Amino acid sequence: MNRALPALGLTAALALSGCGGNLGSDESGEGAASYPERAVTLLIGQDAGGSTDLIGRALAEQASADLKQPITVQNRPGANGAVAAKELAGSKADGYTIMVFVGSLAYITPLAVPADQAVDINNYEVVTGISQDDFVLIANPRTGFKTVKDIVDAKRPVKFATTGVGTGSQLTQTLLFAQAGVDATAVPFNGGAPALTAVLGGQVDVAAVQLGEAKKQIEAGKATPIVTFAEKRPSYMQDTPTATEAGYTVPVQQSRAVVAPKGTPKEVVDRLRAAFQKSFESQAYKDFNTERLLTANEVDGATLLGQWNGSLTQYKDLVAQHKIDLSGK
Repeated sequence: MNRALPALGLTAALALSGCGGNLGSDESGEGAASYPERAVTLLIGQDAGGSTDLIGRALAEQASADLKQPITVQNRPGANGAVAAKELAGSKADGYTIMVFVGSLAYITPLAVPADQAVDINNYEVVTGISQDDFVLIANPRTGFKTVKDIVDAKRPVKFATTGVGTGSQLTQTLLFAQAGVDATAVPFNGGAPALTAVLGGQVDVAAVQLGEAKKQIEAGKATPIVTFAEKRPSYMQDTPTATEAGYTVPVQQSRAVVAPKGTPKEVVDRLRAAFQKSFESQAYKDFNTERLLTANEVDGATLLGQWNGSLTQYKDLVAQHKIDLSGK
C-alpha cells in the first residue's frame, strides 16, 4: 500500500512549483504554422493506472492520429499534480510539453497551503477542458453504515481515507463531517486506488473516491455507497442520495483540462485544441467516458478558467464558514 502523503511533502512540492517560471517562447509564426514537427510529451501528475492517467492516455491515442505525431505520456506523480505542474511551468512554451491538469490542484489545494505556495491555473494556457466526475462516499460493509445518519448515530470516532492533502476527496469528507458534527480523522493516501483499498481492507471506515473508481466494488457488494456529492442523483446510482438530499452543502467535483506553458503561441494552442476535439468526437472516447462514468466538459480555455476560479472562491468561503483546516497538520 502507498504510504500516506505527509503535509510537509505537499507543501514543499508546491513551494517548488511557485518558483518555476516559464521560459520565453521564441516560436516564430512559421514554426507555429508547421507545428507539430516531432513528438509531444503529455505530463500526468498522478500515478499510472489512476483515473487521470487513463483519461490522458485515452485522449492521447486519438489526438496523436490527428496531429500525425506521437503523444508520449509521462507520469510525474506527487502533491496532487504539483510536481508535474512545476515541470510544465519551466518547460519551453512551444507546445511540445503539455499536461493533464486536475481541477482540485487549482481550486482545492490552494486552500491547504499558503497562498504563495499554491499553483495558479491562470499562469498556464488552457487548451481545453476535458471532463468532470463526481465523488461518492463509500463504507466498508462491516461498519454497518448505510446512510450519513448511521454514521452520526454511531457516536464514535470515524477514520476516513482521502486521496491526499488538498484534494476533492479530502474536502468533500471534511465538509460533510464538519456539518454533521462527526468526530472524524483523515488518513491521506496518494490516490484513489490506495484509498479504496484501505476501505476494503478495514483500515478506515469510509472514503470519498470518484464514481468510476468505486463502481465495480459497489456492484460486487464490497463497498456500500452512502451519498454522492453530485448535484443530482447520477442515472446509474438512482438509489443513492446526494449529500444535498441528506441535508449537507458539499458541492465538490473533480475536473480536468489540458494545459500548456504560459506564452504558448495561439496557433499552437488552437492546433492542440482541434486535435483533442477529434478525440472527444471519436466513438472510442465517448465509450470510455460512459464506462468511467465521466461527464464531458469540453469547454474552451476562457470558460474553464471561469469555472475553476469560481470554484476556488466558493470552496474558500465554505472552508472559512465551517472553520476547516485542510493543511493536514
